[in-house]
Amino acid sequence: MPIAQINGQGIFYEDSGVGETAVIFLHGFLMDHTMFAPQVAALTPRYRCVCFDARGFGQTEWNGQPFNLYDTAADCIGLMDHLAIDRAVLVGMSQGGYAALRTALTYPNRVQALVLMSTRSGTDEDEVKAIYRDTRDTWQAVGPIDPLIEGLLTGIIGPPEAHAALWAEWRPRWQSRSKEQIFHAMNNLLDRDDIDHRLSEITVPALVTHGEEDGGIPIALGEALHRDLPNSQGMVRVPGAAHAANLTHSHIVNPPLLAFLEQSA
Repeated sequence: MPIAQINGQGIFYEDSGVGETAVIFLHGFLMDHTMFAPQVAALTPRYRCVCFDARGFGQTEWNGQPFNLYDTAADCIGLMDHLAIDRAVLVGMSQGGYAALRTALTYPNRVQALVLMSTRSGTDEDEVKAIYRDTRDTWQAVGPIDPLIEGLLTGIIGPPEAHAALWAEWRPRWQSRSKEQIFHAMNNLLDRDDIDHRLSEITVPALVTHGEEDGGIPIALGEALHRDLPNSQGMVRVPGAAHAANLTHSHIVNPPLLAFLEQSA
């Protein structure tokens, strides 16, 4: 099992080990590295694909301490060092996009390009934070009850009648998350800083993708990210897709992703 000891954590990762250009994937909240399976399949073997599980999720051996998005950025760079990768294209979805943007700001010489999926640069509005806190606190009080999990599945993946197989796959994974994992992972989102005013510092090529039916991060925020990044190369709107558009609608996301990598990487 590939575990790298980085920043006091046992970071679980998978590395295709093939291709001159490295592409590193950073997953969203409640997800793990496998959410990028459709992209890894499309990119391998032309690109070296590296996926890892963020603290609190997947198979990473997290030390149980509070963490923030800059810790995730440091974990990403630490994994690059572990794998002798000097520069990489970062693909970040939602929470992973928050971390990818902060990696580009904190370690600009290590980031070759950015693909930002279903994400934003600003902080959440008060009403959204209230929903997040309610989710966190419900999980603490009564655990991952069905109404909670089903609401998250609908918001992230989409309705069950359209994505029954994905519901069956992800429901038990989310139900296995402990109260401590969810508490600190949610605080990681709630307490993030606003980097809207720093987007002009990120000059690497970027691609933005976003589901048109994303209720968690409305597509208008993805469009704003595309507009405000100095070197955004395109905005991919995914019709009918909720939050995890890259997973549910990879047939729409993958072609422009491959074209962007061909041009920018």
